[in-house]
Amino acid sequence: MTTHSIDNIRNFSIVAHIDHGKSTLADRLIQETGTVAARDMEEQMLDSMDIERERGITIKAQTVRLEYTALDGKTYILNLMDTPGHVDFAYEVSRSLAACEGSLLVVDASQGVEAQTLANVYHALDAGHEIVPVLNKIDLPAAEPDRVKEQIEDVIGLDASNAVPISAKTGIGIDLVLEAIVTRLPPPKGDETAPLKALLVDSWYDAYLGVVVLVRVIDGTMKRHQKIKMMGADARYEIEKIGVFKPKMQDVEMLGPGEVGFITAQIKQVADTRVGDTITDEKKPCATALPGFKPAQPVVFCGLFPVDAAEFEDLRNAMARLRLNDASFSYEMESSAALGFGFRCGFLGLLHLEIIQERLSREFDLDLIATAPSVIYKIYLNDGTTLDMHNPVDMPDVVKIKEIHEPWIRATILTPDEYLGSVLKLCQERRGTQIDLNYVGKRAMVVYDLPLNEVVFDFYDRLKSISKGYASFDYQITDYREGDLVKMSILVNAEPVDALSMLVHRTRADARGRGMVEKLKDLIPPHMFQIPIQAAIGGKIIARETVRALRKDVTAKCYGGDASRKRKLLDKQKEGKKRMRQFGKVEIPQEAFIAALKMDG
Repeated sequence: MTTHSIDNIRNFSIVAHIDHGKSTLADRLIQETGTVAARDMEEQMLDSMDIERERGITIKAQTVRLEYTALDGKTYILNLMDTPGHVDFAYEVSRSLAACEGSLLVVDASQGVEAQTLANVYHALDAGHEIVPVLNKIDLPAAEPDRVKEQIEDVIGLDASNAVPISAKTGIGIDLVLEAIVTRLPPPKGDETAPLKALLVDSWYDAYLGVVVLVRVIDGTMKRHQKIKMMGADARYEIEKIGVFKPKMQDVEMLGPGEVGFITAQIKQVADTRVGDTITDEKKPCATALPGFKPAQPVVFCGLFPVDAAEFEDLRNAMARLRLNDASFSYEMESSAALGFGFRCGFLGLLHLEIIQERLSREFDLDLIATAPSVIYKIYLNDGTTLDMHNPVDMPDVVKIKEIHEPWIRATILTPDEYLGSVLKLCQERRGTQIDLNYVGKRAMVVYDLPLNEVVFDFYDRLKSISKGYASFDYQITDYREGDLVKMSILVNAEPVDALSMLVHRTRADARGRGMVEKLKDLIPPHMFQIPIQAAIGGKIIARETVRALRKDVTAKCYGGDASRKRKLLDKQKEGKKRMRQFGKVEIPQEAFIAALKMDG
C-alpha cells in the first residue's frame, strides 16, 4: 500500500460552542462515508468515556479517518479531529488544530454565536486555518439561518454568504459538507523525500498496547520497525505498530506526509511522550523541531482526601493511572490535621476538577472529600523573595509579607438582553471591572476583568442560574495584580480547621465568615458540651455561632424539698461540662465538610 497523493488528503477539525452539534455532525460524516458498518453505528461515536456520553460533552479530542469519493470522481482521505467545546479543555482544542489545515465552524441556527464559538474560532484563525461556516439544526422551528449568518459576519468577521445549511440530527445537507471539505479546504503541504518530521498530537495509555501516540506526519514517511527519536524528550524508540483510526484501529504499512495516524513503540509512560514534541528519524533527523505547544498550566488547585484513610494507597494508584491519560492534571501529596493524608491537585478549571473527581469515584470506586478550590497566589516577602502559594495553609507570617498578588482573567459573557442587569450585578459583586459592552444581534456581549478566585468558587453556576442557562462564558488568564487579601481561618472549639481556611478579599471577609459559621452551626451535631464556631482573621474574631450542648435532666429525681439540692446537681453538671469542653474532641462529620465547602455566595 503506497501513501496517498497529498493533494487528496484533507485534515480538518470541527469547532463549536458546547451543544451546537459537533459530535452529532461527526457521527453523520462517519455514517455518510460508510466508515463504520450500519450495525456498529452508535450515537456520539467518538465520545468513548461514559462521562462524555452522559453529559453530552467531549473531553478528549478524538480522530477518525474517512474515505470519500467526491463528485469529481476522485477518492479523498479525510482526517477528522473532533474537539471539545468547553473552556477548560481549550488546550485540547489548540493541539488538535495544529494538526489540521482547516475547520468547520458549527453554529446552532437557532442559538447563534456563543462565547466559546468565538474563543474556538480565534484558536483556529491563530492556527492559520481556512474556515467553512456550517449552520446546524436548520430543521428546528426556531432556526433563523439568515440572522445567524449576519451574526457570524458581524461578530467574527467571516464571510458567511456560502455557509452550509445542515441538520446533523436528520442528515440534511451532510453531502454538501463533504463537498465543501474537499473543495474549500486546502490540502496539506509536505515533502515525502525529506527526513521524517512528525507532530506528536496526543498520547494515551492502552492496557494491551502500552502508550499509543497520535501523530501527524509533516514531511517524510513512517514505517514499522523504523527507529525514531523524540526531539524534545530526547528519547529513542522503535515503531512496533502503525495504523489509522476508522474509529477502530486499523494497521497500515506506512504513513506519508499530511497523514494522521498512531504508532506504538514500547513506551512505558505517557509522561515520556510530550504533546507537541517532534518525532524524527534517529539516523537522518530533520534540521529543526516544530514549535510545539505551551504546556497546560493548572489554574485551580484543590485537596482530594479519601473518606476512609485506608483507601489512601488506592487513591495514589488511581491518580497515577489518570495522570497516564491526562497530562494536564498534576498532583502532589499533602496531609491535613482534619482529613489525614491526601493529594493537592492542579486542574485547568472547575469543570476539569469535577470530571477528574467523578472519574476517580467512578472508575476506581473511591469516596473522596475535596477542599475549597483555590488559585495560585504570588506572595512578595519583605526580604525580596517571591513564593507561589497554592494552599492557604502554607501562608507565611503576615509580618513577613510585603504584598500578595492574585490572578485576574478577562471574561467574555454573552447573555440575552433581559438578564443583562443580573449578570452585571453578579460581576460587580465579584469585584469585576467592566471593559466593554456591545450587542451581537439580540444579545449583549459583556467583557469583564475579574479576579480568578471569585470565579472558581461558584461563578459559573450562579451565572447559569440567573440567566436561566442562556448566558455563555469564556475566559483567559491575563495577569497578576496586587490585592488586599487576608487569610480567614475557621476555629471549632478554639481549634483551627485547616481544611476550611481560605484567602478572601478584606471587603468580603465578614460576609464569607458569617456565612461559613452559620452553615457549620447547622452541620455540626450537638455534643455533650457547648461548641463555639468562630471565623477569624489573624487574632481577630469576625463571626461566631454556638452549637448548644445536649443535656441530661439531672434534677428529674428531686421531688419538692429544698431548692439547694437541685442547684447543687446543676452546678455539678456545669463543672463537668466545662471540663468536658476542655478535653472534648469535636467530631466534624464528613458531610459537614462537603456541604460547608459548597457555599453559595
